[in-house]
Amino acid sequence: MAHWNKSLPHGEPPPTPSSPASGPADALRVVRAYHEQTKHAFQRYAAGPMELDWATQPDPFRRFAGAPTSRLTLPQGDAGPDYGEALVEGRVPPAPLDPTGLSRLLYDSLAISAWKEAGESRWALRVNPSSGNLHPTEGYLLLPPLDEFGGSAGVYHYAPREHVLERRAALPPELWQALGLPAGNFLVALSSIHWREAWKYGERAFRYCQHDVGHALAALAIGAAGLGWRARLVQDIGTRDIGRLIGLPDTADHPNPEAEYPDCLVSLGPADDEPRLGDAPFARFDELPWSGTPNDLSPAHVEWNAIEVTAEAVRKPADAPLLPPWPRDGTAEPVESGRNGLREVVRRRRSGLAFDGQTGLPAAAFFRILESCMPRAGRVPFTQFPWSPRLHLAVFVHRVEGLTPGLYWLQRDPASAEAVRAGCREAFLWAPAEGKPDPLPLSLLLPMDLRGHAASISCGQAIAGDGAFSLGMIAEFDRSLDEHGAWFYPRLYWEAGALGQALYLEAEAVGLRSTGIGCYFDDPMHSILGLRSSALQSLYHFTVGRQVDDPRLTDRPAYPAP
Repeated sequence: MAHWNKSLPHGEPPPTPSSPASGPADALRVVRAYHEQTKHAFQRYAAGPMELDWATQPDPFRRFAGAPTSRLTLPQGDAGPDYGEALVEGRVPPAPLDPTGLSRLLYDSLAISAWKEAGESRWALRVNPSSGNLHPTEGYLLLPPLDEFGGSAGVYHYAPREHVLERRAALPPELWQALGLPAGNFLVALSSIHWREAWKYGERAFRYCQHDVGHALAALAIGAAGLGWRARLVQDIGTRDIGRLIGLPDTADHPNPEAEYPDCLVSLGPADDEPRLGDAPFARFDELPWSGTPNDLSPAHVEWNAIEVTAEAVRKPADAPLLPPWPRDGTAEPVESGRNGLREVVRRRRSGLAFDGQTGLPAAAFFRILESCMPRAGRVPFTQFPWSPRLHLAVFVHRVEGLTPGLYWLQRDPASAEAVRAGCREAFLWAPAEGKPDPLPLSLLLPMDLRGHAASISCGQAIAGDGAFSLGMIAEFDRSLDEHGAWFYPRLYWEAGALGQALYLEAEAVGLRSTGIGCYFDDPMHSILGLRSSALQSLYHFTVGRQVDDPRLTDRPAYPAP
């Protein structure tokens, strides 16, 4: 199968991350080369398949044949706590850790939300969104002894199509205790199957897989908040040891086109302390008798070497320094939810496919949506990230009542405001947005109708100009990599995915729709902002507006009625 990679008409193509990294400096070289190589430009797109080979479309559902299963009872008739209240930690009393709570968590985070039908075609939608609805993200749970699951601690894979847990391994009591988790807490690991995205998107797929990890992290944190549980990323563990915990072969030793790459580990439960696993005997997990054989996803594959080289370069070393605490700006307060239950919002989330190009948004609702993106103290889902915010929003305002159309900026970390402003176009106004709440750091940069620009930058997709507003997520790219190394590169995308999840849910809560846009022209977006280096880079685009429904599509229930 040919790889589509049009050459630039002037100068040389961007550098290629063609060889594995041999050290931290080499890993950074690989990451920077990958990021440049996979930029879309007016003159060329990042390398991808010339056409889709439907015969090799990957199965979106992984199962482990032969693994014992535990079916989870589907929640019935419960809208959950108030959506606005639940997204502030401490507002919902903690639920017990039992099969009912686990079922609710997964039902509200990683489960199927509906089936769509168009003619003879049928496909599943999930609570956690995914680029192209391809779903590279897999979820695993490490649970304490529960009577309903055989009375022993264990490692489980979540199968969303059937809403069941597949037990990959039972854990001896001393091995579970060695993890040192507080009572009532457990672990969730996320992994990515890059082939699922690369089948459609080629080399840029690694970016999209990391977006999806961020969406899944946010979905887990929000689902946990509905149970009064807190989500915290586990810092003191390396990528290799995450794979050990969930029984994944090391990709460096066992290359496989359908390999799962361990991404992150999250502690969930009522405890607020940041988890520490550094002394756990991770190597002992290699000796466990793992159950189940993973299903084949495709009969044939295309190798995208840049993805695999980059995935190896961003592996987090076990001895990476812990990120220090940082002062969060302000304390989150519940937003008016319109009496929406949390489950109602998270499970009706859909990606908008087309907007009407007419419907606007009241300023109060617009400010509320942006406030939900601020990393305040106690604000879910951003409480789980131990690093200070690295992404800010460049907002194209099209139809917000009382606001001048134009380009705006939401500065999510006041500590970097001066450096960010110095990196942007000198002529920008940086004037406080009209009528904004005092705590919201939103500035008007350029008063101008930018609907055409927004659509053009988003690969010509009209939906970016037809909504009430659209935006690009701009990362402090150089500082993040220089401070932490190549392993921080995926975390920038995780933060972007979490922002996207907040935007999705807030749009639903105000009666609109949102959609993530992974196809955009990187450097032309930077040109609009006047960026002259790689200090700031656009990582994800989004748009919010009024959905135009397609009468050819039919919704079906996610699971059979009991």
